[in-house]
Amino acid sequence: MSDSHSKNDDLQAGGAQISCDEYWRDKLSPAEFTICRDKGTERAFTGQYNDFKGEGVFVCKCCAEPLFDAANKYDSGSGWPSFYATANPGCVQEYFDEAHGMRRTEIVCRRCQSHLGHVFTDGPQPTRLRYCVNSASLVLSESATSKPAK
Repeated sequence: MSDSHSKNDDLQAGGAQISCDEYWRDKLSPAEFTICRDKGTERAFTGQYNDFKGEGVFVCKCCAEPLFDAANKYDSGSGWPSFYATANPGCVQEYFDEAHGMRRTEIVCRRCQSHLGHVFTDGPQPTRLRYCVNSASLVLSESATSKPAK
């Protein structure tokens, strides 16, 4: 996917195709497809944003929805980018996940249902939440704001 504009146009032009595997296989690398569409997980400490310390807004890899502000990122020691809050209320949806013999809460982009990672209740103040996110499901935008994409 080359830019946010084309991603948004694709979603708006064919809303039904956002859940079509062929559509996403054409837009994402094999690793990104596995994580974003098949609910995979990148290995700990390997994601490009794990050690990121800077400014910007992390948007969804698939639809460019603003998801996490870099100001809310912290080092949880988990090996994945961690945030204590989302960029906007309701920008992620939560689902109970019992895969792999664990009980946890999956988080997905509310706009396109792309798998992001999981949220845990062992984070820092003020929320006590740890949004543990795969780097492959995010794109850092230095120009995006925390406002939802249209």
